[in-house]
Amino acid sequence: MFRILTLAACLCWLTTPAFADEPKKETDCSNHIDDDGDTMVDCADADCREDPACKAGQGPENTDATCSDWIDNDGDGLVDCDDPDCEGPGIQVCKGSAGVGGKHTAKSHVATPIPASSVANGMNEEGIPLEALKAMGESTDFFELIGKFGDKDGERNDQVCSDGIDNDGDGRTDCDDFGCRFDPDVSVCRSNSGVRLGVISMVQGGKLASTATPQGGTGVTTNTYTTQFSRLEANVLGPISLIQNSFFLLSTRLERTPRLTFAMFQMPIGNTGHFLNLNSGGGGLAAGLITTGAKNMFVESADYMYRAFEQANGAALEAYGPLTSGSTLTYRVFAAGGSGQTTGSVGGTYIKNNDTSYTYGAGAQIGINVIGIYNRFDTEFLYTAAPMQLGFLAGVKFDQRSAERYPAANVLGVFKWNRLYLKTELYAKRDIDYSSNSVAYNARLGVLVIPKWLYIGADFGAFVSDPMLNVPAAAAANLTKQLDEQQWRLAAHVYFWRNIGILSLIYRDHQVQGSDSVAQIHEQEIFGNMTFRF
Repeated sequence: MFRILTLAACLCWLTTPAFADEPKKETDCSNHIDDDGDTMVDCADADCREDPACKAGQGPENTDATCSDWIDNDGDGLVDCDDPDCEGPGIQVCKGSAGVGGKHTAKSHVATPIPASSVANGMNEEGIPLEALKAMGESTDFFELIGKFGDKDGERNDQVCSDGIDNDGDGRTDCDDFGCRFDPDVSVCRSNSGVRLGVISMVQGGKLASTATPQGGTGVTTNTYTTQFSRLEANVLGPISLIQNSFFLLSTRLERTPRLTFAMFQMPIGNTGHFLNLNSGGGGLAAGLITTGAKNMFVESADYMYRAFEQANGAALEAYGPLTSGSTLTYRVFAAGGSGQTTGSVGGTYIKNNDTSYTYGAGAQIGINVIGIYNRFDTEFLYTAAPMQLGFLAGVKFDQRSAERYPAANVLGVFKWNRLYLKTELYAKRDIDYSSNSVAYNARLGVLVIPKWLYIGADFGAFVSDPMLNVPAAAAANLTKQLDEQQWRLAAHVYFWRNIGILSLIYRDHQVQGSDSVAQIHEQEIFGNMTFRF
């Protein structure tokens, strides 16, 4: 046995390459080869510590290459994946094994890995055109790819980025689309798969001066100062198990007491690009009341645009989809119902003044996309210069309420181009029981003064109504509040961390006309707001 072991040892020594054949240290610190065979490559090897190729502070650290080269490229003391810059959109090397090797479905919401054949066809392993990378340079944010190099900028929110459809017809579906992959507003395409949790917090402080002037009297001004968490919102979005291209969304408000304010469940109708949507939005033509404040240029919606027109129901069933190829024309139809009064939260119904009547509504809406693709859940903020977009929504509905019945119509238009954002909306109704017409309008303008830094906005609007005839003495609150009013606002937003952290300063001037029993109100408010979206 001893002889056998000795012979084996000799043979092993004869067949093993001599270590003297390998260099004693790394000879080239930028060739991606372990020259000295010590398992440490290039700048990871101590031999390269003084090599010029491994010096810190040579440039930004925000690409897959610079986030995996063992160099503190930007000289901030943090190397590769320890640097927060390596957590930005489009960077895959710091995401571990999440989603690697998996094919994109609505269940995973992870961008499809690009096969090697695609690299030869002009794309890198992440599916980004090589010409785009070359044109961008290493110092440019991946966000700036949106709307360029074949991207049509029609998928920029969680709803359309998880429906399994190439909504804008640019050949990239959901998380493969640049808007879904690189816009931080989109949570479903982040590195982990399955259910996503998003948190939106707003800390607000300011002054409100309110002057109440009764008929024939003298105005009395009240000053109110406040600093508080004005909004703490948690959103959960994920796939519905066993239903391909489906998703659910739950939105919870947590400022005073936890309450589920919005729920949505969406399922496809075959493979046609059409969907059924069950939600608690009440069945309305406008999305202002069900879209998070983090997408609103002025933090809060213009209440006068919806108070008389968008009255709450318990639940709504919708169907929507394209009418033409390329989504030049889209449709949405809905029906909703409820009873009693609502608190505005899911399941928050209570009976008031013995009002147990059943309420319902139904309507339809047409979308017209002249340039690009507009979606009612898109953000009003601009972070970088945007491609041109022109879209319209027009719809009608009928509402049967315990206190009134009315048909209503809504028209909305959005124009976006370069650093300019313009949005106008008109809402009108005819009250059948009280022979009254009501109209509300709002126009807002946003200008990106300094890309990635400063965005300013202004809006103006009003609510105008004919006097109601034969209003009951114990009229519901939604009737007594339908007084003429107008409002204008100014806003300045500073992006202090990409478009995830925003500092805002907002001024509001609001006037409500009085009546015999209600004083005229003039409010002037200025407040600062800090928003975090993640």
